[in-house]
Amino acid sequence: ILFHERTRELFSDWFQRTDRFTLGVCNGCQMLAALAEIIPGTAHWPRFRRNRSEQFEARLGMVEVLETPSLFFRGMQGSRMPIAISHGEGRADFGAGRDHATAAPWITLRYVDGEGRPTMNYPANPNGSPGGVAGLCSTDGRVTITMPHPERVRLTLQNSWYPPSAGRYSGWMRMFRNARVWVA
Repeated sequence: ILFHERTRELFSDWFQRTDRFTLGVCNGCQMLAALAEIIPGTAHWPRFRRNRSEQFEARLGMVEVLETPSLFFRGMQGSRMPIAISHGEGRADFGAGRDHATAAPWITLRYVDGEGRPTMNYPANPNGSPGGVAGLCSTDGRVTITMPHPERVRLTLQNSWYPPSAGRYSGWMRMFRNARVWVA
């Protein structure tokens, strides 16, 4: 994309348009992070590297939704929910001389431990991302990237456990409804 002039132009035009939004999950997260130079408001994004565990991680984990301008996570701030993890290269690497604190206003998701605290400890943090970083957004909130998979647990029956009163959809369905509201 970056090395083919016409393709770069098409993608750049997409990201410049303020009437468009983009969600990148897992490999899409990695791809969009690699395209940050053509996505407005993403200079704070990391690249994604091999998990500190040196293995592919595939299981449920727990994340907290933080307050950011992401259109996907409106009204979800403070939620702590299980999420599907399925990656081998999910560790956020902010580069030399940078850390996750500089990206704090745009960190959408972070891994938390059993007490709800952000964690660097394995296995609660499956990849070793600093501060438990699991997702970020652009400064205007139109582009969001997440390493874990909210789409894989949008239905309650996709979770390993849920209360009988939970209904058909998990809390993750709200992010997709938020996108629909944004479009309307």
